[in-house]
Amino acid sequence: MARTKRKVNPLAAAPAKPKEKKIYRTGGYARLSVEDGGRAGADTIKTQEEMILRYIEAQPDMEFAGMYCDNGKSGTDFHRPEFERLLGDVKSGKINCIAVKDLSRFGRNYLDAGNYLERLFPLLGVRFVAVAEGIDSLTAGKDEEGYLIPLRNMMNEFYSRDISRKIGSALALRQQRGEFIGTWAPYGYRKCAENPRRIEPDPETAPVVRKIFDLFLSGVAYRQIAEELNRREIPSPARYRYQKGEAKAERYAAAVWKPPTIKNILSSEVYLGHMVQGRRRQSFYEGKGQQCLPEKEWVIVRGTHEALVDEEIFNRVQERMDRARRRGNVSGT
Repeated sequence: MARTKRKVNPLAAAPAKPKEKKIYRTGGYARLSVEDGGRAGADTIKTQEEMILRYIEAQPDMEFAGMYCDNGKSGTDFHRPEFERLLGDVKSGKINCIAVKDLSRFGRNYLDAGNYLERLFPLLGVRFVAVAEGIDSLTAGKDEEGYLIPLRNMMNEFYSRDISRKIGSALALRQQRGEFIGTWAPYGYRKCAENPRRIEPDPETAPVVRKIFDLFLSGVAYRQIAEELNRREIPSPARYRYQKGEAKAERYAAAVWKPPTIKNILSSEVYLGHMVQGRRRQSFYEGKGQQCLPEKEWVIVRGTHEALVDEEIFNRVQERMDRARRRGNVSGT
């Protein structure tokens, strides 16, 4: 008797392979605004980074793909260098998940934040996680946590407006008292160790400022002064701050002296011992960029710190600069 061929059920021929779990390439984003600096209990970039990294390392479906940090940038708009770099990596496919400490670090503008969270990121297939608030776009739906995101963004925007107004008033009061409120002391000075709201001559750079005034009075033009300082390999203000660790951006590492820098130093009353602030204004909560203000609106408090040049030398320099302007000579000769 011939053997019959055994029938095989095609549906049960082989067990289905287990589906591989998706691993998300996760970029951490941290932000600290000027408004946050110095407030008791305020975030720091480091604490945000640590929280984000701990979270990513604890997730079996995430791998760390990079950290993006905007320091001193307002959350009321998204024109931030590191955020734009993050977006570029998202669009190139390097990153498909973004983790932040909380929604306020991501952004405080309700409409813009909502556009990213509810439109752009879902369109690009990007997962979004706010660690401290337990929000994860992979699991949150409109009927669960998802509906809270627009509401929280709106509250963040209101908070930003309120805190900006309060801090702006406090900073204006400090300016009027002659306290230094800037991030970096003017070139030639440094913040006092015992009181960072006061400045004192920097022994490394104060002699350079005096030399600039002397060279100009002896007839050397702005460009020639800049070239001489570069020839002597004296670090420019931006490069000096980078070398001291005050400025972090790599572009400052090779910054050189330029004629406008020389001109600004020669025309600043700060070297007479007067605190000159409020030359620019920025509205953080409205997302407005810096605006240069007319000199009559500057806040000038006299005799707040040690002068680097005396008034006679300063006035002679201003007279020579005025003569050069009247002749239309931008080089200062």
